[in-house]
Amino acid sequence: MSYDGRHFRVSIGGCARELPVFQVAPGVKIAIFNMLGDTEIVETAAQLLAQEVPTNANVILAPEVKAVPLGHALSVATALPLVVVRKIRKPYMVNCLETEVVSITTGEPQTLYIDGKDLALIRGKQTLLVDDVISTGSTLKGLRSLVEAAGARVAGEMAVFTEGDPDAWPHLIALGNLPIFTDEPREKAVSGQRTTCQ
Repeated sequence: MSYDGRHFRVSIGGCARELPVFQVAPGVKIAIFNMLGDTEIVETAAQLLAQEVPTNANVILAPEVKAVPLGHALSVATALPLVVVRKIRKPYMVNCLETEVVSITTGEPQTLYIDGKDLALIRGKQTLLVDDVISTGSTLKGLRSLVEAAGARVAGEMAVFTEGDPDAWPHLIALGNLPIFTDEPREKAVSGQRTTCQ
């Protein structure tokens, strides 16, 4: 990844942020949304998403790391329990469910885990899948696989942003879409586009 100093402006419920634009492949750049430590954005996004939570949802499932604060805030706002899907299996995690996905960041296979202690919260329940950004859908596919393996069902899927084609995720509840920039004039690629989430 390389950063050339450009930004893409987004707004979530009136909270504006300038996202750095990074090259992730030859001729392809994306705006990086990182809400870790940004309490205002996390709380605002959670409050907006809480208004859209399906009424049949029993539990929230969020992958570590960047979606954890969002999942926590959404859990507080809705009183639904939160289960964190881990990307590293710790020694204290036993009887885990696991599935493999391909990481968008590294392009390498990655394993997702649900700790055995959390299975009772999911089994037979309607789960709400929550992430920060949905890009390729690889993590979302892994979450669905874990839900199925746990004998549960998906009640809905949410994210702060989708990335790329906004029509690729018609079923997903999101607050906005982040474009993928290709090699084109600088002003058109970055300055000419805005994503607004109200």
